[in-house]
Amino acid sequence: MPKYVIERELPGAGQLSSAELKAISHKSVGILHDLGPEIQWVQSYVVDDKLYCVYNAPSTELIEEHARCGGFPANRISEVRAIIDPVTAED
Repeated sequence: MPKYVIERELPGAGQLSSAELKAISHKSVGILHDLGPEIQWVQSYVVDDKLYCVYNAPSTELIEEHARCGGFPANRISEVRAIIDPVTAED
């Protein structure tokens, strides 16, 4: 299944409390449950003014539907073409 990185512009994201992040996560998981098993949230990275979320999904349309249902921004959705890490550099 394709993997995507979603860039979500959210001013002040890095200042959100644990309770606020939990509430956002809870809402997202509920919508994912409603949309079915084809879309999976892998993890998210919270930075100062954005969230970078990694999802597995069959299409960008399903990711856009998740964002629409949750009222989440999805400013950029990029399909992952390859994954590299330090092991990639080994012979």
